[in-house]
Amino acid sequence: MMSPDKPKIVVICGPTGIGKTAAAIRVAETFNGEIISADSMQIFRYMDIGTAKPTREEQARVRHYMIDIADPDEAFDALKFAEIAREKIRKLHERNILPVVAGGTGFYIRALLHGLFDALPADPHIRTRLKQEAEEKGLDFLYRRLQQCDPYSAEKIHPNDRYRILRGLEVYESTGKKISEYQRGHGFADEPFNALKIGICTDRAVLYERINRRVEAMIAEGLIEEVGNLLNMGYSSNLNSMQSIGYRHIAEVLEKSVPIDKAVANMKQDTRRYAKRQMTWFRADPQVIWTEPGDTESFFARIREFLDAE
Repeated sequence: MMSPDKPKIVVICGPTGIGKTAAAIRVAETFNGEIISADSMQIFRYMDIGTAKPTREEQARVRHYMIDIADPDEAFDALKFAEIAREKIRKLHERNILPVVAGGTGFYIRALLHGLFDALPADPHIRTRLKQEAEEKGLDFLYRRLQQCDPYSAEKIHPNDRYRILRGLEVYESTGKKISEYQRGHGFADEPFNALKIGICTDRAVLYERINRRVEAMIAEGLIEEVGNLLNMGYSSNLNSMQSIGYRHIAEVLEKSVPIDKAVANMKQDTRRYAKRQMTWFRADPQVIWTEPGDTESFFARIREFLDAE
């Protein structure tokens, strides 16, 4: 049941190149919304083409936030993103504007919606054992265990949310402390928003072809010149931001004489691999409602129902 005290938000997620920006703009225009970008690269200034940042025309149609808010050499993480984005959402809610969160950085979206307990150190041995138990005894068995050791967290977690159940048990077993205590410790209210999550996906072959065309379009639009300008401005190719997909590939062309054809092929391959990881991340969330690219009408009814619900 949704809490009437929590702001309602719509989340548009999915892999790179799938059409999240176009879908988010249509949703925002239809439901009086503004867009919160949940992309870990679009936060950086001067990095436009390689991050597929919304164009000036798109940003003129609907106001976007969390874009161009840091220089490429600034430290920026999910904690800072969540803090700033949550405040933006609260202000939009006060003005009766629907916040539409759009992006493919799953960790940023999770930090925004659930807090940063995911930043706690992982214990691979405990995690492996818990996964085996889930396979052998069922997820319900582990959910009941979580209810016993951390009833507050269990009450907030859906019984089918495999990731958060395992994570809650992992934190408790590895630290002896409830994950809800960590959540309160970093100052975030537990799940401060009522979120409707819309995922966009399509056949893998179709997605990969879209990615290949997007990479070629980035080169045609001036990605080589964009990376060259960043290097000339003094931004090292060793920066975390410059090691991202596209930027590191083109920096190798400019600094190490890697043939452009080889760099483009590597960029396509790495982008496809990244999209696959994104899909694995978002598919693990049972709350995501899936749709095809461009088929926004199919979930407009869901959004209307969500917004009208008490």
